[in-house]
Amino acid sequence: MESSGLLEAFLALRAALHRYLSLQGASPDEAEDILQEAGVKLAEKSLSSIENPRAYLYRMVHNLFVLHRRTASRRTRRDEAWAGVHSGDPPEMDETPSAEAGLIAREQLAILQSAISALPERTRTIFRRFRLEGVPQRQIAAELGISLSAVEKHLAKAYEAIAVRGRKIDGAAWSARHLMSKEGRHGQ
Repeated sequence: MESSGLLEAFLALRAALHRYLSLQGASPDEAEDILQEAGVKLAEKSLSSIENPRAYLYRMVHNLFVLHRRTASRRTRRDEAWAGVHSGDPPEMDETPSAEAGLIAREQLAILQSAISALPERTRTIFRRFRLEGVPQRQIAAELGISLSAVEKHLAKAYEAIAVRGRKIDGAAWSARHLMSKEGRHGQ
């Protein structure tokens, strides 16, 4: 069948091809777009003989439908990616720590717990009250009947013990200065 004969066959089957596209899931507008594209391609092509024009046309329309859907899918993904980058909202990230980070954190916690356990009872109590419970140093001094300076000295001993333990275990740059709170040391 010649190219003009194929175009005539296409025009005769247009309604059936439209139904076929609808059954494949194409919207009415999408089916029209695909059929129009098929018609343009057939008008532009000069084809030699085609044995089964009906099968050829159905295959052509099917291929155009698949191509149309892929293109639409890529366009949607591209637009969503662009909108995600340019919307100002931070991208969603998995905030679960990696296995390595979890292991390091557990090791550091064990070091910290070991250092705290080795402290004298009063120093350990003062450290826990201040660093873990958030009790101001002035209140701790009043509760224990000691001076604010004594509370500070106990905390300094605790910080130093933790830093020494950390340096002995893995050579990390643990520093008593980094362990101290920068705000409200005396708990105003």
